[in-house]
Amino acid sequence: MNDLADIVTPPPPSWLPQTAGWLVAGICVLCALLWLGWRMWRHWRANRYRRAALRELGRLQAGLDADGPEGADRAQALLGLAELLKRTALAAWPRETVAALSGTSWRDFLLAHAGRATDAVPPLAALIETEYLNRAALGHWPAQQTRDTAAACRRWIAEHQAPPA
Repeated sequence: MNDLADIVTPPPPSWLPQTAGWLVAGICVLCALLWLGWRMWRHWRANRYRRAALRELGRLQAGLDADGPEGADRAQALLGLAELLKRTALAAWPRETVAALSGTSWRDFLLAHAGRATDAVPPLAALIETEYLNRAALGHWPAQQTRDTAAACRRWIAEHQAPPA
């Protein structure tokens, strides 16, 4: 037994790359990840106005569901939807392009820049045509039409095609 030698374990392998190719590949992967993170951060910041508009739309939803006297709450919320659409567009496009639009030119703008939400523009067109009516006419909108208009507004805000930055 005295002649037996202890088992010699080799040293653990190094985690450092043994060739320069792995170092270059690692640096390339790191650069690609940094670039991807930077692009995602820019995209997130560029869509800040969409998130704010969707939060405000959530606040307007309470007025759309309310049945106040003569539909005053609903009328006020519908007018707020029309204003929210315009403010959202003003956040993404230059003021000279959007501010003067109304009626059919405003509807055509919404349709031209709807992106994947082109089917959301017809319910919004009804809002655009009636937004200059008195509040009593807006207050008598059926609840389903009001919900459809709010859903169309939500889709347009979330999916419209903004100009490149």
